[in-house]
Amino acid sequence: MARLPSAERRRQLTEAAIRAMARDGVPRTTTRSIAAEAGVSLSVFHYCFDSKQELIESVITTITGHYAAVVKEALRPRATLEETVRAGFQAYWDHVRAHPDEHMLTYELTQYALRQPGFRHLARRQYELYAETYVELIGQLRQTMGLRLRVPAPVLARYLAAMTDGLTLNYLVLGDDAAWTDILDTVTAHITGLVREP
Repeated sequence: MARLPSAERRRQLTEAAIRAMARDGVPRTTTRSIAAEAGVSLSVFHYCFDSKQELIESVITTITGHYAAVVKEALRPRATLEETVRAGFQAYWDHVRAHPDEHMLTYELTQYALRQPGFRHLARRQYELYAETYVELIGQLRQTMGLRLRVPAPVLARYLAAMTDGLTLNYLVLGDDAAWTDILDTVTAHITGLVREP
């Protein structure tokens, strides 16, 4: 087994945990099964993570980072604000459709953290991270397009987090790809109404 820097080994184990949890469910995923998924010994896992709480926080942060990077890349200024915002939502939506198991895992992690003694703070951290991600994306748009918000950025960020959370769960339950073009157009129109260009 090649020696890797600790940060790289943690990343490898986190990605393995995401695969194992998405496949087997959070309660049935053990540290041993994660180590096996990553192709490392159990002692390597315990060297990299002090606890299951620490691992779950890393999983939550990593999954959020997966789709945030895609959206950030898509939020290049376009001809109109509507086109720019729509491109961001479309990038997120394409990620949901391409990785439904990963997004389903986020809901399972929330429920697991809320029900498991000593883990509740992880559910709170998960939703704080969603809002922080939107604050960053809003800041990116404000900087590149010189936008002015009609509501404070933290309020808009929390609203966006709640809205996309609900829409994602709705899609995971109902599917129906055909309906989402109109839904994303409606969401885009609504959000651009909360922002004004300079």
